[in-house]
Amino acid sequence: MKTRNIIITLGVILISHISYLTSCFAQDIHFSQFYMSPLTENPALAGASYGIEGQINYKDQWRSLGAPYKTTAASVNASFQRKKKAKAFVAGGLNFFNDKAGDSKMGTTQVNLSGACHVSLDRYNKIGGGLQVGFAQRSVDYTNLTWGNQFDGKAYNSGLSSREINGVPSYSYADVAAGVVWSYSKTAGRDNVLGNDEFKSNVGISLFHITQPKYSFTGTDEKLKMKFVAHGNALLNVPNSTYGFAPGFMYFRQGGTSELYVGTLLRFKLNQISKYTGVKTNSSISFGGYYRSKDAVILAMLLEYSNYAIGMSYDVNTSALSTASSSRGGFEISLRYIGAIPFIAQSSSRF
Repeated sequence: MKTRNIIITLGVILISHISYLTSCFAQDIHFSQFYMSPLTENPALAGASYGIEGQINYKDQWRSLGAPYKTTAASVNASFQRKKKAKAFVAGGLNFFNDKAGDSKMGTTQVNLSGACHVSLDRYNKIGGGLQVGFAQRSVDYTNLTWGNQFDGKAYNSGLSSREINGVPSYSYADVAAGVVWSYSKTAGRDNVLGNDEFKSNVGISLFHITQPKYSFTGTDEKLKMKFVAHGNALLNVPNSTYGFAPGFMYFRQGGTSELYVGTLLRFKLNQISKYTGVKTNSSISFGGYYRSKDAVILAMLLEYSNYAIGMSYDVNTSALSTASSSRGGFEISLRYIGAIPFIAQSSSRF
């Protein structure tokens, strides 16, 4: 009971911090397939859905505007539950991302370590809280930048002084995030993600950059503003049929900038029979789309086979940027592996 109260209190504290978010342009990375990058949504998602879960993500966007913006990420999280009927268990996760933008290759490299605790409310529901601590380095390459002062009246002249004062090429900072999540599983946590009669869902809130670290190449007092995230995902299979739905949403606000993703995938179950063993292997294919408010329509596909999945998506620009980008936003690909709880003493789990 004490653990449950601590998690609920953490949720109240996170909500109360929303009022402190002040105006700023959003700085963080974001993936269109947000459902394939749990630890960038909420550290409390570590261990919330599966025994062990790993992802690799890659995004290439705005290539039509010149130097593309590239984001690479990888993460793994696992439950450390050891008893079949434990009322509470801890989980952990590790994630990494690298982001490079434009001709200056301005980017961020960050590694985060997450810890979470989940408490069973009953056979199907649990609530969890998580904390994430990370270390980041930002860098920029000034050598590829060009300036108006280097135009000699006829053409660009690299021999002319830019008259610009460059800042430091890199700096580092520590980062902290926290979150809470509620999870429901009709299968009581069994990793039967391709069953005919499954209903899984989670809803959570999180707060990133709680310490608001300094965020400037030039030594100013600019800080990285806190980011509030609200998210939800579900997997609903229609009973006695081969199809289902996987709706989801994510909303974040960072200073004066906000973004909303909402949409769903339509899921079709396939059965593969091994020619060697005759055993059926569950698989599915999903098609659908998401809308990112005032920015893009996202076309998405997800192919699942046994414990593995590959997701692909493409952003079609709908914002004012579409004039320059010809509506070509960006391509994204994600790989995922899920498995049973690796540390449990018994062969099955309630969660």
